[in-house]
Amino acid sequence: MKPILASLSLFASLALVAGAAEPLPESAKIGEFYAGCQAYTFRLFDVMTALDKIAAAGGKTVEFFPGQIIDKAADPALKFDHNTTVEQRAAVKAKLKALGLTPAGYGVVRLKNDEADCRKIFEFARDMGIGVVVSEPAEDAFDVIEKIVKEFDIKMAIHNHPKKPLDRSYRYWDPEYVLSLVKDRDPRLGSCADVGHWVRSGVKPVDAIRILKGRIFDSHIKDLIAFGDPKAHDTIWGTGQSDIPGILRAYAEIGFPGPLHAEYEHNWENNLPEVKASLEFVKNFKTK
Repeated sequence: MKPILASLSLFASLALVAGAAEPLPESAKIGEFYAGCQAYTFRLFDVMTALDKIAAAGGKTVEFFPGQIIDKAADPALKFDHNTTVEQRAAVKAKLKALGLTPAGYGVVRLKNDEADCRKIFEFARDMGIGVVVSEPAEDAFDVIEKIVKEFDIKMAIHNHPKKPLDRSYRYWDPEYVLSLVKDRDPRLGSCADVGHWVRSGVKPVDAIRILKGRIFDSHIKDLIAFGDPKAHDTIWGTGQSDIPGILRAYAEIGFPGPLHAEYEHNWENNLPEVKASLEFVKNFKTK
């Protein structure tokens, strides 16, 4: 009898994890994928302008980053992050609603081995309706983070920057290492796959995606002009060396529908046409 009860309890727990978080709405899809922009793409502008640009590019989802000015005209000193009050966030929520944009992520933010600090970040995400906190967390923080994701039912996704030749302690660039950190923990701990930084590190994105199958919750998409070059810059999706068609097919194969976030770190002052063309590529792409 005890094994049966234990199995039922485990099944109920897994069902709760799988069904508790609100899914992204169908209105947030571009073609086959939920897709939009990391606001860092438009980091030279305030949040309000960045949201206008994301909508103009055809984006449907938004990943915010900490520290962007909310509205330069209204208050040139007020930054958008988890330290803002609920009242200070109201204008951003109203702008999202007016443009039909869905907030999907927040990061990259540092999660420390400090429960109160982590809680503040996740409370912000919950208030904004954000389902994924993107982080390169302190490596002694995973017990605290695991406790918080269970409590809030909000995912934590480990972001990867490029390999750092002068800092061998930095290992988040390695998908095998990221998997080793999360595979035996709560299923809400996983990866924010920055495919461009994999390319800069000499890692083929399709291979990394298959390694992290089932643990990818968010993806920063970059198509770079060269493979394995740390200085390679973005180009329109489908025209570079990241293998965007292969990436999209791999995501379809593992059952990851997004969000895919354009993080276009080139031509900063006038990259809207390139971002729009990149999202059009996704809109028109067929995985089968």
